[in-house]
Amino acid sequence: MTAPGRNGDRDPTRQSKPETRDVAPGTGTLKATVTWLECTEPPRRLPALPVNVHATLLRVNRIPLHFYRYLYWRIGRKWHWVYRLRMKDAELSAIVHDEKTEIRVLSIDGAPAGMFELHRTDDATMSLVYFGLMEQARGRGLGKWFLGQAMMAAWNHPITRLTVSTNTLDHPAALPLYQKMGFSPFSQSEALIRPLTNKELLGIMQAD
Repeated sequence: MTAPGRNGDRDPTRQSKPETRDVAPGTGTLKATVTWLECTEPPRRLPALPVNVHATLLRVNRIPLHFYRYLYWRIGRKWHWVYRLRMKDAELSAIVHDEKTEIRVLSIDGAPAGMFELHRTDDATMSLVYFGLMEQARGRGLGKWFLGQAMMAAWNHPITRLTVSTNTLDHPAALPLYQKMGFSPFSQSEALIRPLTNKELLGIMQAD
């Protein structure tokens, strides 16, 4: 099972969906139903790493912005992860270098293969903001294991609630995977997402 990508940010009880800001219905926009889920206790059992997979998972402090954008694009391009790619350096740095943000990068056989991003939204709540695998790491049975690692990284903090979101543009296995791992839906909303154009992507790549 592949690890699903995410298109959301933060908890809707505290912040609106960023992808819906300044996006009007029209040609080129995609509609998505966003489902927010939560869990209130850590997983009782952690899925095992599949055999014959040589993986390392490391926390990256003050991740270089060009590397973050590379991971974000390579993981999320099929699932329309666009929001962070449109940010200027200062705006992106303020988020990913925030002391309340934790980013861990997965490598397989020494090469980057995925990442997850956690953000402490308040004293009791952590949000799994982004989570996903690159294409070459999908289909290897890593999804459950990787999600388990993300959940345990969150529950290593003194929290009582972990939230995550998925939407109808994500991998179809995303919602079932979250539910199998103990998350329960608590909110839904509609979003409009404007896909990244080739011109925008070229500009981002040239800037980095």
